[in-house]
Amino acid sequence: MPLSASTTLPHSVDRVTAVLVNEDFLRHTSEYVGGTLESFNVDGDTAGAFVTTIVRTIPTTRMPEMARKFVGESLKVTQVETWAAPAADGSRQSNISMKVAGAPLDVNAVQRLVSEAGGTRIELEGTVTSSVPFLGGKIAEAAEPMVGKALNIQSQQAQAWLESH
Repeated sequence: MPLSASTTLPHSVDRVTAVLVNEDFLRHTSEYVGGTLESFNVDGDTAGAFVTTIVRTIPTTRMPEMARKFVGESLKVTQVETWAAPAADGSRQSNISMKVAGAPLDVNAVQRLVSEAGGTRIELEGTVTSSVPFLGGKIAEAAEPMVGKALNIQSQQAQAWLESH
């Protein structure tokens, strides 16, 4: 299932990047949706290329009933983001891989932070797939809007975080 989302924040790419890889911010957004941040690790200097590993437990209460039957009351999601060093214009890109423990669901995406006049455009393009025979497409289709909503929540919370910190 193709995934595409975009939003703009009125802050520099450097500030947006710093928030997106801030452990306190990640804990805040996890708790905002009723989940918990289980662990967070940064490998490398965030001024250049680096990798983050984020493990969250999130509730499934907002998922369609069909999906909840397969995954239960909560999901343990491991998200690995491989960030490239900043481009000459300051833009950043990260390759994102999400695995859901106990669920046949994978998300692979590219997130771009593009510098625009007075802000940063966040673009996310990728795919949501499920390996369940016959039902995999329906599971991926049900999960895809949730990933888009997650980006919107993350962006809204990043804006609020940047204004208050």
